[in-house]
Amino acid sequence: MLTRRLVLPSLLLVSANALAGKTAAPNDAYLYIIWPQDGMRIKGAFWCRFGLRNMGVTHAGDTTANMGHHHLFIDVDEPLDTDQAIPQDKKHLHFGAGQTEARIDLPPGPHTLQLVLGDADHVPFNPPIVSKKIRIVVY
Repeated sequence: MLTRRLVLPSLLLVSANALAGKTAAPNDAYLYIIWPQDGMRIKGAFWCRFGLRNMGVTHAGDTTANMGHHHLFIDVDEPLDTDQAIPQDKKHLHFGAGQTEARIDLPPGPHTLQLVLGDADHVPFNPPIVSKKIRIVVY
C-alpha cells in the first residue's frame, strides 16, 4: 500500500507536466545579447546578435533535445507566460529559421531588448531560458 501512495503522486505529477506542454532545458543554459550592449546609444538600424551557451540553436518545429530558437522581445514589460506560445507581433520577433542575428530598425528613443528561447512550438522552456533585459537609445 505504501508503494502505491508513493508511485501515484509521481505519476500524476508527470501527467500534469506533460499536459502543460513544457520542454525541459538544462539548468546551466545561458542566453544573452552579444550586441548591442546595455546602455549603448545607436544611430539608426543595427544588427542585434544573439548568444546561447549549453544548448543549441535550430529551426522552429525541431524537437531535438536541448535545442531551441530565438525570440526577441522589444519594449515588452509584461511578465513571460511560460505555458503559452510566444506571441508574434512587432514587440515579439520570431527567428524560427534558427537565426542568431537580425537587423533591427527602431524609432528614435529609449528601448529595451530581451531574448527568450522557444521550443519547437514557440513555448518557453522549463526552466525558461531568458536573457538579461538591456536598455538602448536609438537616435
